Amino acid sequence: MELKKYKVLLFEKIKRQIASWFESNLFESISNEEVYRFLHSIKGTAGTIELTGLHQLADRLMADIERMDRKEWDKESLRNYLFDLIEMSYEYEHFQTVKQQNPIRAENAPLIQLIDDDISMLILLKDALEGKGWMVIVSTELDVAKEQYYDHRPDCLIIDINLDGESGFQLLEGIRNHTRNKFIPKIMISVKADRETRIKSYKMGADDFISKPIDLEEFLMKIERHLENKKLFDQSSMIDELTRVYNRRFFNDSLLIFMNELSRNQRLFSLAMLDIDFFKKVNDTFGHPTGDMVLVEFAKYLKENVRQTDFVFRYGGEEFIILFSGATGEEGKIALEKILKGFSKKRFEEGGNSFSVTFSAGVFMVDEPGVEKDIIIRAADQALYEAKQKGRARVECGKLDSFAQNKKKLHVSVIDDDSIIRMMLTKVLSNMDFPHAELDIKVYEDGRKFLNSNRIEEKGPHFLILDGIMPVMDGLEVMQEVKKSKRAKDIHVLMLTGRKSEHDIARALKLGAEDYVTKPFSLTELEARIQRLIKRLT
Repeated sequence: MELKKYKVLLFEKIKRQIASWFESNLFESISNEEVYRFLHSIKGTAGTIELTGLHQLADRLMADIERMDRKEWDKESLRNYLFDLIEMSYEYEHFQTVKQQNPIRAENAPLIQLIDDDISMLILLKDALEGKGWMVIVSTELDVAKEQYYDHRPDCLIIDINLDGESGFQLLEGIRNHTRNKFIPKIMISVKADRETRIKSYKMGADDFISKPIDLEEFLMKIERHLENKKLFDQSSMIDELTRVYNRRFFNDSLLIFMNELSRNQRLFSLAMLDIDFFKKVNDTFGHPTGDMVLVEFAKYLKENVRQTDFVFRYGGEEFIILFSGATGEEGKIALEKILKGFSKKRFEEGGNSFSVTFSAGVFMVDEPGVEKDIIIRAADQALYEAKQKGRARVECGKLDSFAQNKKKLHVSVIDDDSIIRMMLTKVLSNMDFPHAELDIKVYEDGRKFLNSNRIEEKGPHFLILDGIMPVMDGLEVMQEVKKSKRAKDIHVLMLTGRKSEHDIARALKLGAEDYVTKPFSLTELEARIQRLIKRLT
């Protein structure tokens, strides 16, 4: 018990020092001697109270300092230097829980959407699914669930039939047309498991039915089998289910063939990336089925207006790629401008309303062997971004040395009373790189300071990483204030919460949190989740 008390004191001491160094004057330097004394203190205390790993790491950092010819540190350099020590301190502080953490989830892990208004069950299933290394997004309400489905495009849907005052069948009905040409496993769960309910589930499009109470082992085996079947289906298919043009997987194979042809026969080609302008507005105004109809018609128009030697692919969402065989960038641009002119004249009808759609495009010519695939895609994507910046409904050509420097600003705010978490997240976020977004990162130790800063009034999208339980003003109170803001639609929230805070999780989801992560967390897992959420915003 004595050792535990001294460990708590050590971690509090580390937090105070971190807050003092990194959240005071950003331009103030820190003396090398002060850093050395800090490490010396940690080394001595950690060794005494049997935190061997922390003792050894502090000792190594001290030895490094002794070899350095350095008199002072700037904040960024010191943050990087001490990061391993800070992360280890967090792990030691939460040793009992972090030691048994779930498998690390890769950024591209299967994404499962879980809809259930029973918060206890939702938390139980989310933890179990994430324990398999899958990513999970959750919701308790149908309207939110429907938006999440279209925004995130999950690999698997798990829906409770008996939602509060509504039926999970309504969600199946709402997305039926969207999933008709897609293979997305849909699993219904319910306490009502009579023959009539099961048959209705299958008639409505469910692929499986699991009755409550749920046998977790069987549940996880079934989900795993459905995900494996989806993966096999995706790998065997060359055609996008909705638009009937080639899919992203076949694009990767085709690009390799084009590059090999360039190496062997010097046959150049151009890659064009296209994006439908203001597509979200179409979905918001006329509904997602209408948005799907636009995608189908756009893909059809592209196929009908390119040469037989050219290939059209759906890259994802409303993004398409065309490989122009033997065409220079300028020739690809001329072809696309002709397509743009024709397609923008096409009228769509919905509910008595008529509207038209345009697209923006970026073209990159590949005439030298050896250029990496990612560079080719990035160059076309950057040209597309330039077309959007210049007003949309236009085509721009890209060059290897002309990547745009003016990225869209995304305001990222970390609001947490734990200085170690603030520092770790600042470091992780600072190392993230997005093609079209520059992260503007700020940290706050409580909700009141965040709101008083008028941060949310800054123009542009906001991403908040928000601790649920804080002194002065907790995360839920912050969310209530954020919801009142005129800019509420631009603000996206990832809630950090205690594992047993069922009431808080329910309220956070009700107030519009995109996701929640329970503390203590794996930093690598949290980084992957943040990366995925931010990519969707940019």
